Parts: sequence; structure tokens; C-alpha cells
Amino acid sequence: METENPAQLPAPGSRDKATPAAPRSGRGRMAGTLVLLVVLAAVAAIAWWYFNQQTRERDSSSRLDALAAQVDQLARTNEQLRRDIDSLRSRYADSESMNRGIREEVLGFNERSRALEDAVANLADQRLSNRDAMALNEAEFILQLAGERLALFRDASGTLAAYRLADSALASAEDPLFANVRQTISAEMQAIEAAKPMQTRATLNALAKLRASLASLPLKTSPTDAQASTQTERSRLRQILSQFVRISHDDAAAMLSLRDETLSRSLAALDLRAAEAALFVRDQDEFKAALERARSGIEAVFDTDAPAVREALATLDRLAATPLAPALPELGTALNELRNLRTTRALSQPAHPPANVTEAKNGANP
Repeated sequence: METENPAQLPAPGSRDKATPAAPRSGRGRMAGTLVLLVVLAAVAAIAWWYFNQQTRERDSSSRLDALAAQVDQLARTNEQLRRDIDSLRSRYADSESMNRGIREEVLGFNERSRALEDAVANLADQRLSNRDAMALNEAEFILQLAGERLALFRDASGTLAAYRLADSALASAEDPLFANVRQTISAEMQAIEAAKPMQTRATLNALAKLRASLASLPLKTSPTDAQASTQTERSRLRQILSQFVRISHDDAAAMLSLRDETLSRSLAALDLRAAEAALFVRDQDEFKAALERARSGIEAVFDTDAPAVREALATLDRLAATPLAPALPELGTALNELRNLRTTRALSQPAHPPANVTEAKNGANP
């Protein structure tokens, strides 16, 4: 509702004159209203802008405070990180120095272990070389002994046993260079076995068995005993006299049959002992002669129809038919080959100075 300003009312005498100017005052009021609206809009805009500006300043100040707090937090965190880095650097320096010391110790241990390995390898080489040397010495001695035994006593079985011992001694050697010597030893053993010599131990056992069986061999029945058995009805006086006087034919078989039982068994045992002695000295003629004497004594005194006597006579015939010392091969090839290989090996190996000389040199030149 609009109120009229008294100052703006026209004077009473001029009412008529002012009436034509009414349209101009209406336009002025409209213009003033527009100006007022513009001013109000400007004021509202300025107030809005100021409000926004204040809000922005408050937001920026709060943000700045937050940023300052974050900066302070980052500064504190950075300081803590710096202290942690300094601690880690000190620890790293300590660990680096410790690792350097450990590395030096490990290098020292490597050097010591290398020296220890060399020493152990040297000891192993020396042990192997010493063991090989002992095995080769043993094999050479046994081969030489086997050759001498075959040459002196013609003992093929003892020679074969000695060759087996030499082969086992060479088998314990580590060096494969001596495998050829073992092949030569095997060839010589086959040559000895091919000669089929008499086995000394088996022959001695057979002779000992014959001597032991002499005590149980049955004697022959004499003609006088046969006549006495057929003529049981003779006179009493003749039976008594026959115990002291006997009449017989004078021939060798009868005389042998009348020998005393103990004497007959002792003579056969002595003949078998003579055969054993001839076997030891490898005397073929004496061995056969002793076996023939033993056979003649057994055949003349003991009952040839008894199985034990027939077995003893067959054993004597078999031993007499076996050659005591056949043509044996010449030995010595394996021994010469072993000696040549040992000489070649000794020349190929470098000479090592004694241990005390090496230690003295090392002490003189630290």
C-alpha cells in the first residue's frame, strides 16, 4: 500500500496545472524501482559473493590447517624414517664388517680344507702305494717260492697252492697294471693242472689209510691149519707134538705164510712208510719199488679173497700206475713279468722327498 508524501502533493492552486505531468511521475517511480531492484540485486550479489568468499576463506584456512597438520605429521614421520635409516645404516655397517670377517674366515677355512684334502689325498696315495708294494712283495716271494719248490721237490700240488696265494695277493692291489700278471699266473696254473701230477696230500692220505687198515686185514689160512682142520681125529700125542714141531715144504710163499702176524703187518707198514719217503723226495723208482714190496707182502700174508684186502691191493695198483713226477711245464714267466712291471712302475713314479726334509725347507723359508 502506497502512502502519499505530503511534500509531494501539489499545491491547491496548482492542481490543475500538475495534472498533465502524472504520466512522467509514474515512469520515474518505475525507473526508481528498477534502480532499487538493480541496487538490491547488486547488494545481494555482493553479499553472496562476500559470503562465498568468507566460506572459501574458512575452507581454505581449514584446509591449510589440515595441510599444516599433515606437513607436521610428514615431518615427524620423515624424522622417524631418518632415524630408522640411520639405525639401519649403522646395522648395515656392522653386518658388513661382520660379513667381511666371516668371509675372511671362510676363505681361511677353504684354504685349510684344501690343504687338508691334499694331505688326505697324499696319505691315501701313500697308503695305496704301500699296500700295493706289500701285496707285490708278497706275490713275488710266493711265486719265487713256488718255482723253487717245483724245481727241488717236483711238488705240483704245493706249487698250485702257492700260485693261488700269489693270485689272491695281486687281486688286493689297486693298480690295474698287474691284471696281465694274474692272467699269466692263471695260464701257468692251467699248464700245471694239464700235466696231471700226483696229488701229494691225497697220496699221503691214501697210504696212511692203507697203514691203518693193515691191523684189520684177515690173514691167509696156512696148509698146516687146513690139514689140522681136516684131520681132527688124529692121535692125542701127535696133536701135542704138532704144537712144537711143524713140517712144511721149503718155498718162499710158504715161508711168508708162516711168518708171525705182527711181523707181517709191521713189514707191510714199513714198506708203505718207504713209499711215503720216496713220495716226499719225488723218487719214482723207489716209490714204485716200495709199493711193489708192500703189495707182495699183503698178497702173500693176507687173504686175497677178503674185500678189504682186494681194496688195499687195488689202491696200491692205482698209486703205482700214477706218474709221480710227470713232465711239468717251465715256470717263471709270471715272476719275470711281475718284476718287469714293478721296475717300470718305480721308474715312472716321481721321487718324493722325505717328510722331514720338506718340513725343514718350509721352516727355513717362511
